[in-house]
Amino acid sequence: MASLVTPAHVSNCKPLLCSTSKARPVRCALSPPTWRESRRMVSISLVLSNLLLIPNRAEGGVFDKYVKRKKLDPLETYVPAVILTEFQFKDLEKTLEVDKPQFDLCRSLLRSGPAASLRVNIRAVAQYASDSGNGKTAMNNVDDCLRSLEELDSLFLNASRNDPAASVKSMKAKISTALGALDSLLQTVPSDVLSKGKVIADSYRDQEDVETESLDPELKQLESVL
Repeated sequence: MASLVTPAHVSNCKPLLCSTSKARPVRCALSPPTWRESRRMVSISLVLSNLLLIPNRAEGGVFDKYVKRKKLDPLETYVPAVILTEFQFKDLEKTLEVDKPQFDLCRSLLRSGPAASLRVNIRAVAQYASDSGNGKTAMNNVDDCLRSLEELDSLFLNASRNDPAASVKSMKAKISTALGALDSLLQTVPSDVLSKGKVIADSYRDQEDVETESLDPELKQLESVL
């Protein structure tokens, strides 16, 4: 199976894919979060990183060589994006609690929004951890996270084909494993950088909440459809 999370923000068959100090309620328990590509998402991507310069197919060993050759952006660039991805996974988990989850849409959510550049972001965080002596633990976290997301994507695909073995319980277990790996990875980040990352991620979500609430009823209905 092709590698799940790629450096590109959003493209066909590409994913996306630490918890913050405060738990936030899921905005919609009956329908999946939008996490759509929009000017807001483009803006946050540009603010958080210069990842548009990363090649679309820089995967595995090729990517590792590229990271060593290219000077990384500051660690502060990658941390908020990882935290936002955790929020996204928690929202995704919530969508599985409805009677008939839309598994095809769940697959697309693994390839959109902050999760679309997760591979790049967590490998960069792991590289910084390696420089500070925590490389082995960090890379194990990266591998555990990506493996769980690969398996989750496979479960979504099988469920969309009415495979009874692809249970919601197993899907939630994979999400939990991925979140645990991201939590562990973020523990390698210096506390001051992590705190700033949480503030940025929370501020971005608060801004999205305000913008959503400011929409008139007709626009809200249109947004829910989209």
